[in-house]
Amino acid sequence: MDRFGFLKVAAAIPHVRVADCEYNAEHIVALAEEAARRGVEIVAFPELSVSGYTCGDLFLQSTLLDAADQALEQITRATRKLPLVVIVGAPLRHSSTLYNCAIVLSQGRILGVVPKTHIPDYGEFYENRWFAPGAGITGEQLAVAGQQADFGADLTFEVNGTEFGIELCEDLWTAIPPSSQMALNGAKVIFNLSASPETAGKHDYLRQLVAQQSARTLAAYVYCSAGAGESSTDLVFAGNGLIAENGAILREAERFSVGEQIVVADVDIQRIEFERRRNTSFRNHDTAPENTVIEMEIPEGLRASALDRNVDPLPFVPKDETHRNERCEEIFRIQAHGLVQRLRHTGCKCAVVGISGGLDSTLALLVTVRAFDVLKLDRAGIVGITMPGFGTTDRTYNNALELMRGLGVTLREIPIREACTQHMRDIGMAPDDRSTAYENAQARERTQILMDVANMEGGLVIGTGDLSELALGWATYNGDQMSMYGVNASVPKTLVRHLVAWAAQNEPDPATRTTLLDILNTPVSPELLPADDEGHMAQKTEDLVGPYELHDFFLYHFLRLGAGPAKILFLAETAFRGSYDRPTILQWLGVFFRRFFAQQFKRSAMPDGPKVGSVTLSPRGDWRMPSDASAAAWLRELETL
Repeated sequence: MDRFGFLKVAAAIPHVRVADCEYNAEHIVALAEEAARRGVEIVAFPELSVSGYTCGDLFLQSTLLDAADQALEQITRATRKLPLVVIVGAPLRHSSTLYNCAIVLSQGRILGVVPKTHIPDYGEFYENRWFAPGAGITGEQLAVAGQQADFGADLTFEVNGTEFGIELCEDLWTAIPPSSQMALNGAKVIFNLSASPETAGKHDYLRQLVAQQSARTLAAYVYCSAGAGESSTDLVFAGNGLIAENGAILREAERFSVGEQIVVADVDIQRIEFERRRNTSFRNHDTAPENTVIEMEIPEGLRASALDRNVDPLPFVPKDETHRNERCEEIFRIQAHGLVQRLRHTGCKCAVVGISGGLDSTLALLVTVRAFDVLKLDRAGIVGITMPGFGTTDRTYNNALELMRGLGVTLREIPIREACTQHMRDIGMAPDDRSTAYENAQARERTQILMDVANMEGGLVIGTGDLSELALGWATYNGDQMSMYGVNASVPKTLVRHLVAWAAQNEPDPATRTTLLDILNTPVSPELLPADDEGHMAQKTEDLVGPYELHDFFLYHFLRLGAGPAKILFLAETAFRGSYDRPTILQWLGVFFRRFFAQQFKRSAMPDGPKVGSVTLSPRGDWRMPSDASAAAWLRELETL
């Protein structure tokens, strides 16, 4: 495991000759050597990979069993100098009984043997004809490959500080897989040695099963199943290799390949530990029997130059277009449904929204329109107010007007220049002052207008600020930070853009669709400083606080995955290679941590808003943080990078 908590694991699918143990051993060794060259720390091979799974009654023959034992000795001897753990499957005898086993070996030693717990005897499976179940076997030893090894279904293994467990094929398909107990007792990675034949539709279920078990156990799950060489008589094996982590498939083998394969992935042990710390239900297992843990140390092997996992630069936005559209529809419904309940509870038939012509206010207005449609309320009850100020450009002003007209809401225009000028004179601000006070005075004037109109109309002020702005504190306290219900409060900026794009795609009115598309192409800006001589906006938010795609990436890995500055930097360099260099990422990462800690007081006083995803900053939702917490530890770590 490296300094960022990544453990490199592999599922290896060798070519197998059924009942030819010497041949199989040679191919297992060759793939183990390849795994070592790639920096793998633990590699697993399929169920009964030493002998072949489809040997049938040959399993009862001493000749085959002796050959399997000799092959295990061959594998152990040939891999003794490799800096990794090897897990292979073989039939082993113990007290005149035959077991389907996983054998764990490293550095020339057999570290332990785990028997298959559940023996299938239905459909195409009749393992009970040869093998006994391993359930209940603990604290025993058996002779294997010229060594004495611990033998039991309760065995788990710890390599360089990371505990892993093993189950075999059918064990995963049962109501309570053994891996569930192993994980509760500390195993963070589960290996499954399998030989599951293909049938139509089975693979989709298998992928779901592996992903779900990794999610349920808050673990990494490495599934390795027999390949083409096992396809004999009536059964076909496709060579399934799957590596999952916390519900997501990281890597998978090519099915129906006639060649050998090795599937490698870096699983994030630090993330797994973080997930288990935060999940209180996972910790409640005081009555669980303990595993017998076999500890080992392996020397540091080759360090791979690349991380064997995908790091998504947009973790809040699904890559697949179909999935992304489904997600947008679902989030839009959650936002609207939350507002529906607030309107019903308060009895309000009026909503007041400040419309700037920017992305956030556009999304808030679209959500409000959906809520009114659900309640069968007249859209005229939505009061959209555009409040041009010193920095408002013609583009955003006209888009605000066109959007409100196209959606059929009540349109009001209330300029704020005169009111702000008078206010600035009243407080003694110099005419040429362009400080934060100059900007915030405009934001607070707009909020006062919205609140007062809402009081007049008996309505609710709908907040427009998004999750990314809350994380950075990019909002005026008691200005745009405040509303009566914040529909965008848990939607990050990178996702806001896709939600508006999805709305444009589904908008039946061509003129409104055109307006939405132009809003999407407008730079994000608070428009609080006067425009230049050509009428162009003088402020672009991302020039001031940094790219939102970076900040959303930082936010996700900091809050959702518990990563520190060094690890976030490493992941960001991987995700944004070719887009941002290290100094740029480091600069904005520093801005993120400084602002995140300094601006907590704004989040402590934020209004209600619907949670739509796995990250939210509501003090009544997922995030509890004192407003005066120090960022010193995080900033010190940044200084070392």
